[in-house]
Amino acid sequence: MRKRITLAACGGLAAVTIGVFGAAASASASTTSPVVGYTYINDNTAGANTIAGFDRHADGSLTPIPGSPFAAGGAGLGAGLASQGAIQVTSDGRYLLAVDAGSNQISVLRITAQGVPVLVGQPVASGGITPVSVAVSRSGLVYVANQGNGGSGYSGFRLHFDGSLTPIAGSTVTVPDGSGLGDVFFNATGNHLIGTRTGTSQIDSFDVLPGGRLLAAPGSPFTGQGLGQLGAEFSPVNPSQLFVSNAHNGTALGTISAYRDSFLGQLTPIGSSPYADGQTAPCWVEISHDGKYLFTVNTGSGNISSYSINPDGSLTLIGSFAINGGGADIDARLSPDGHYLLVDGAGHNFVSVFAVNGGNLTELPSSPTPLPAGASSSGIVNT
Repeated sequence: MRKRITLAACGGLAAVTIGVFGAAASASASTTSPVVGYTYINDNTAGANTIAGFDRHADGSLTPIPGSPFAAGGAGLGAGLASQGAIQVTSDGRYLLAVDAGSNQISVLRITAQGVPVLVGQPVASGGITPVSVAVSRSGLVYVANQGNGGSGYSGFRLHFDGSLTPIAGSTVTVPDGSGLGDVFFNATGNHLIGTRTGTSQIDSFDVLPGGRLLAAPGSPFTGQGLGQLGAEFSPVNPSQLFVSNAHNGTALGTISAYRDSFLGQLTPIGSSPYADGQTAPCWVEISHDGKYLFTVNTGSGNISSYSINPDGSLTLIGSFAINGGGADIDARLSPDGHYLLVDGAGHNFVSVFAVNGGNLTELPSSPTPLPAGASSSGIVNT
């Protein structure tokens, strides 16, 4: 049995032919390994959006939380979002924030007993058209990237202790239609915000002002070092080191750029940046909690590349690791203990799990695990 789907991959539409994998079916089997946390994925379901929830076990395996998928409150698009960060979890693990791209809203869900997410109030207007990425700082400042024509830009909110979300007056920064915003995120200290533009291959850099509004860094937006800036992340241990994927360079021409982010938010390349991985469409970026390794999911190649991050922020390629049944894989996130890397395999409607040993990856025998039927998943987080 085979089926054909069309999804947005790294900012462009890509037709992907996929099969029904027997390996994925076995991943839902019961496990005796204790539950140590939870994994959530924004299903981006057409019409009523849902959140897929999984028990994450000590051995790295996943099993669906009873009752999953859970109502998000808004509407999904039913097609890939070509973005990183469509769902986020607060630093205290209390709340999920998810984009509802089909209804131009943001949902906040409280993580309750046994990991069940419950909608807080009603979804809030995203401040633009087609929200694709959301960022939340430790202080509760939230920014949303909207990429739809007629409402493309960044809008700010405050997340309150009770989970309510309120817009910050005058916070919206517009960008030209067609910019194709792909990611928005804070540095570790929350005083700088970065957004990527896949459509125009640029990087927006902002200083975060005391009231939560944004001030564009001198020279922003910055021209990328390749085509299709999409996935990006600051080093968790060095807020001045920024890493951005160049996803649209072409077959086997993917690169990752390393930048130094100045006090005022100006970006300058580090070393011999950009750094090639010899793969196609490195779209998503995740960095180890100790800041020593970078992982990028190569959507076009169906694998994951890893780099060591040198003290000065330059990169050294370690190698690439195949994904079982991989193809059109997207967002990836590490478990809180850093022992496992979980990858949203949207193209095949499953999630893959890898054991992490420094910069080396080994896919678990229990991987992959199926996602709910009808999902067009975007984004993944772990608690």
